[in-house]
Amino acid sequence: MKRIFLGSIAALGVVFCCTAAQAERLVIKGSDTLGAKLVPQLAEQFKADHPDATFDIAAEGSTTGFAALIDSTAQIGMASRPAKNEEIAAAKAKGVTLKETTVAHDGIAVIVNAANSVKNLTKKQVEQIFTGEVSDWSAVGGAGGTISIYTRNTSSGTYSEFKELAMKKRDYAPSAQKMAGNEQIAAEVGKNRNGVGYVGLAYIKAKGIKVVPIDGEMPSNEGVQQKKYSYARPTFFYTNGEPAGLAKQFVDFTLSPDGQKIVANVGFVPIK
Repeated sequence: MKRIFLGSIAALGVVFCCTAAQAERLVIKGSDTLGAKLVPQLAEQFKADHPDATFDIAAEGSTTGFAALIDSTAQIGMASRPAKNEEIAAAKAKGVTLKETTVAHDGIAVIVNAANSVKNLTKKQVEQIFTGEVSDWSAVGGAGGTISIYTRNTSSGTYSEFKELAMKKRDYAPSAQKMAGNEQIAAEVGKNRNGVGYVGLAYIKAKGIKVVPIDGEMPSNEGVQQKKYSYARPTFFYTNGEPAGLAKQFVDFTLSPDGQKIVANVGFVPIK
């Protein structure tokens, strides 16, 4: 989980804390995939033209973004999955209309330790690994070793999307270790020769890992944008109806050429 406060910048660990007199405050909660890197960088650039704006960004998983919109504790919810029917219904019961805006495309990359000899996995093998049906690397062309699975936690949109895209909605292996964010998964796989996990494209350059092609396909920009890559997905901002005020300005900036340049620089695939 990452929580960031942006005004004037003073860093302490992963928390940036600031104060700004009479500043307009934008609260953004939800997806770690978006909130750990992309949204803070968008906010920094946005503040260059809106110096009085302050941001409270909490990257705790897509589920928390929807919950925050429903209880009116955030103006923007970040999500790496679409809203679920029960979330839409819960929102309507509170007089909230979930408005979806696609802000970037992403691919869920399957990662292994850099020392792993596996050079390719099929979609079937990925399903077998993450459900626990296959538990040793020798069964999928690697050197022998018990597979260690790292996944996101249950509040994560990526946790749900990977089940949908890669696992035919089957349950994760009981041995799977749940991590709070993409960076944590990458770090654990980087330390564990037998580790496997998945991360968004903004996190594939972490030390000690490599991306495994799926049926020979790497998550390239074209493959993700055209959904040729098996685990491609859009990512979203959600608002209560049409955004207004500072929220609208920030959404518009994200969709602008300058915003989409940041999207690309961080490692996501821009929208057309």
